[in-house]
Amino acid sequence: MSQPTLNDVAKVAKVSATTVSRVINRRGYLSKETIAKVEQAMKKLNYRPNIIAKQLQAQRTMTIGILVPTIANPFFGQLTYELERQFFKNGFRVMIGNAENDVAKERAYLKQLLARQVDGLVIATHNHQQQIPEYQHTNMPIVSIDRYLRSTIPNISSDNYAGGRLATLALLERGARHIIHTDSEQLFDHHDYLRQQVYEDVMKEHHLVPHTYSVNFGSTQQDKEELFNQLFTEYPDVDGIFASNDMDAVMILQAAKRRGIKVPDELQVIGYDGVPTTRMMVPELATIEQPINQMAQLAVKVLQHEIDQQPVEKSYTLPVKFLPAASVKPVTAE
Repeated sequence: MSQPTLNDVAKVAKVSATTVSRVINRRGYLSKETIAKVEQAMKKLNYRPNIIAKQLQAQRTMTIGILVPTIANPFFGQLTYELERQFFKNGFRVMIGNAENDVAKERAYLKQLLARQVDGLVIATHNHQQQIPEYQHTNMPIVSIDRYLRSTIPNISSDNYAGGRLATLALLERGARHIIHTDSEQLFDHHDYLRQQVYEDVMKEHHLVPHTYSVNFGSTQQDKEELFNQLFTEYPDVDGIFASNDMDAVMILQAAKRRGIKVPDELQVIGYDGVPTTRMMVPELATIEQPINQMAQLAVKVLQHEIDQQPVEKSYTLPVKFLPAASVKPVTAE
């Protein structure tokens, strides 16, 4: 009588062979039900897992590819840090690609990761998905973060619509009326401009004129300094700015200071992201906080489910919150 194999256990337990491997090695997210099913199947077949290491190595590389637009931005630096920590805890090693908003560079990294047969990908880049056909054709497990790639790829994001509404209403509640929203000029898909959409909706609800000031996501610091200086020239009456990210908000505060504009008396500014390092260095910046830790944890969990061929949702939305600070006025009781 031949000795039962890992695949035999998988068939009896009605799970994938990879899941059997992970139960034996206690790697990754595993429900109590899954562990019980696998252990019962092993007992029933009298399976001895002494050859599991070789079988696991033959099927998986235990490596994950992570692609981000730029690790220079604190949000993506923190996100990469949290993803790496979570994957490492679950037995994986990561390969990180810094795409720098360059389509050719992103494609080069993507091709390399596919050639190395990583077990899955986490994509948080900002290049247009239609410029990178590999995303449309690969069957590799992929999770995207705050970026829509295609309908079959799970997307994890914070609630951009709620965040945009919180920021715009916070400025209105504090007396701002000439409010500008700075946002990327690269709008890829209807999923990608919810903050701008809700800003415009809220302004119109209050019978005010919305102004979205376009910023190239890949602009250099010098280009952005010139752009934000130009903003004050073009809109001298601006009294509130909802920036698309904290780094832009910080540069806007600096531009206002150079012009002698008093914050928050003459200008109120709200950023977006709420990364701990930015808040520590610029504590006066009010912002919308994204739950980066939870986003990373969920991305790891969903990708592992995909790798194990378990069902996943196609969209996950996490809550955000407004963190007031000295760049906005206190709300006055009426």
